[in-house]
Amino acid sequence: MNPLATVGRATLTVCDSAGGIFLFALQALGRGLRGPFYPRQILRQMIDIGYYSLPVVGLTAIFTGMVLALQSYTGFSRFEAQSAIPTIVVLSMTRELGPVLAGLMVAGRVGASMAAEIGTMRVTEQIDALSTLSTDPFRYLVFPRVVAGLLMLPLLVLVADVIGVMGGWLMSVFKLGFGPIEYVNRTFEFLETQDVLSGLVKAGVFGFIVALMGCFQGYVSRGGAQGVGAATTKAVVSASILILTANYMVTELFFSR
Repeated sequence: MNPLATVGRATLTVCDSAGGIFLFALQALGRGLRGPFYPRQILRQMIDIGYYSLPVVGLTAIFTGMVLALQSYTGFSRFEAQSAIPTIVVLSMTRELGPVLAGLMVAGRVGASMAAEIGTMRVTEQIDALSTLSTDPFRYLVFPRVVAGLLMLPLLVLVADVIGVMGGWLMSVFKLGFGPIEYVNRTFEFLETQDVLSGLVKAGVFGFIVALMGCFQGYVSRGGAQGVGAATTKAVVSASILILTANYMVTELFFSR
């Protein structure tokens, strides 16, 4: 087998997929912004993405904050720099770990659900029935999910930041010997607006990615139950890869000097 042909086919496949996703996003935004709007659908998706994702995001955040404080202590104690632990915890949570972990958790929970739901509608011809009834699937199915992802991920990340910092506080106060007031003062001493803002911008981007990939993979699925299962897997994997890629890009945008 010619290796150049293999590389060429892989490149063409990636370009074709990227183009399809880009055109799908343009259609979803273009048609959705023209209306009619479906506020009940948007509210339903906001509850599903935001409220029902709180437990998994909260548990992930609090244990991440606790582990981060403990690992920082074991490393910094070698250099007598334990006082930097509150700063490390809050900056790590707000800049990176809060947005990325929340995005990955929501991708696993919500992205898979969206792909399975829309994929089932596709293979059972319910999407075709919507078109027959003069209801645009992009406006009714895709746009509310994209809007809900954009709105709810930043709120989830804000909650994750607070819970993660609280996890670091619990570990530091009850196990590492920090004073509770001292830890809080150290937490806010070097925290800047840009640190929190960058994480919220990342969250908005991640929410868009999760909703878009879940809807796209479900919308283009074919082949019955097996196709829906494959679409669910592709939605989670592609969203996770794009989240990590977008994380670097947004970080470069905010903190490149």
